[in-house]
Amino acid sequence: MNIELLVVPDCPHAEPAAKLFRQVLLSIGLDGAAFTTRVISDTREAEAEGFTGSPSFMVDGRDLFAEPSRSPGTACRVYRTPNGLAGLPGLYQMRRALLGAFASNDQLDRMPAYPREAERFP
Repeated sequence: MNIELLVVPDCPHAEPAAKLFRQVLLSIGLDGAAFTTRVISDTREAEAEGFTGSPSFMVDGRDLFAEPSRSPGTACRVYRTPNGLAGLPGLYQMRRALLGAFASNDQLDRMPAYPREAERFP
């Protein structure tokens, strides 16, 4: 499984996004899983990767928070969270997205269940 964090140069959310990624991977039992951080520096590269903003969380080339209406580009990304718009998804949103990615890759049987209270968030 290829896990990546895609960012633009000097993204103010790059380090907090990496911390969130590590925290959630650990919390779902993938403490040994590694991800790479890759910098997307121009529009051509953004279009080739389907990159719609920084930071983007990817599993096997799939954006965990893809929005079909968003065009590729090298802008900052905004996430809808239970607390309003933010530069990062919420913790439980990230857990749900990662668990969903593993389920679609037939790996859910190796993942521990996440807390039921997480389901209250969209």
